[in-house]
Amino acid sequence: MILPVIAYGDPVLKKKADEIDENYPNLKELIENMFETMYASSGVGIAAPQIGRSIRLFVIDASAVAEGEDGDPSCEDFKRVFINPIIFEESGPEWTCEEGCLSIPKIREDVKRKPNLKIEYYDENWELYEEELEGFAARVVQHEYDHIEGILFTDRINPLRKQLLKGKLRDIQKGNISTDYRMKFYKG
Repeated sequence: MILPVIAYGDPVLKKKADEIDENYPNLKELIENMFETMYASSGVGIAAPQIGRSIRLFVIDASAVAEGEDGDPSCEDFKRVFINPIIFEESGPEWTCEEGCLSIPKIREDVKRKPNLKIEYYDENWELYEEELEGFAARVVQHEYDHIEGILFTDRINPLRKQLLKGKLRDIQKGNISTDYRMKFYKG
């Protein structure tokens, strides 16, 4: 089932999410719905807070990023479910890359991140993994991980740029935006 994406301005996007356990209700179905929602929205990742659940869960399928002339091989077959992840190391010189977010449509900005990370997480079968990621794969994970920490990519941009985006962000918050996917706007 395709779920509505929670729009910028909803407090769930700014809250640090809670860990879950293997008994979380309808987890398999939730994960399937998150992938379906992500694909329908043309995203490469989506975190549970973006569908209104303040839990430490996100899904990624960045495989399409590996294709094409400018593709990133770090994303080849990069489809994962991350439950209760912990990034315990980020390393390398920061690099800037343009990012966007399903919860903040039609805004893309340069964000600095470190290119390498080490992460521990459970997958959908509750198998524990420790993985080292680099390049765009690391960036996508960092972006989604920020969501479960209550951080949006706009929190990481230059303060002057954020000030210049204030009107556009207010429009998103008020629902004055059209997208080709369903969104849910906070009514406060």
